[in-house]
Amino acid sequence: MPPLPKKKYPSARQGKRRSHLALSLPSLDRCPQCHSLKLAHHVCTTCGNYKNRQVTEVKKTKKKSS
Repeated sequence: MPPLPKKKYPSARQGKRRSHLALSLPSLDRCPQCHSLKLAHHVCTTCGNYKNRQVTEVKKTKKKSS
């Protein structure tokens, strides 16, 4: 049988060891064309621009009329 710890391992010590494992939110930039938030170095999902040029055609969603 392998050796076992004599006492319970403190959760504070465990938390100190795992302090660098915290998740962080992705950094968001403003689109220079439409000023909506977008991921850095990605095409804007609202207007389809990247580096001040039109890259993709964005389809408009139709609203359901009731």
